[in-house]
Amino acid sequence: MIGTRESDRKALLEEELILVRNSGEIPEIALHASLYFLSEDEDGPHLTLRDDERRLLYQAALARAKEIVLRDLDPRNRDLRIYRGVARSLVNWRRLQAFCGRINGQCPGFRETVARALLAFLDNELLEVRAGRRTSSVNCGVGDLEAFCFELALETTSLPAGWTSLCPE
Repeated sequence: MIGTRESDRKALLEEELILVRNSGEIPEIALHASLYFLSEDEDGPHLTLRDDERRLLYQAALARAKEIVLRDLDPRNRDLRIYRGVARSLVNWRRLQAFCGRINGQCPGFRETVARALLAFLDNELLEVRAGRRTSSVNCGVGDLEAFCFELALETTSLPAGWTSLCPE
């Protein structure tokens, strides 16, 4: 597809943006698959991506990665098949941080968003567990939760009283 028209180029990029944005658990893999397809794949269009096009693909992967981090801190998801728990949110947070480092990307304000989501999740979890409406869905130990808080610059003293009772032994 050498000499791809601008409208074709735009359509190809839009398709790949949709794939990356709606990718599964590891959006960085979808990103690299799209970059490969667009630029190097034998059956691909062999585009030389401009910086702005590359940036759009990175932003789509970052948006999906952020969504995945927050998914497991949303109490509404606890009983759904997509839910993986606080432990998985921590793994995905670390994966996002590493990805940002590799692409020199940033997620301004996202650390605070995750910290607020974690606090709200723990508040809600304690409320429901204490009321006998459910057993705790927190699937990480106290040490892991403290490490998550540290990475979020969240003081454990700001966690709700009794939060350690939510963690498995």
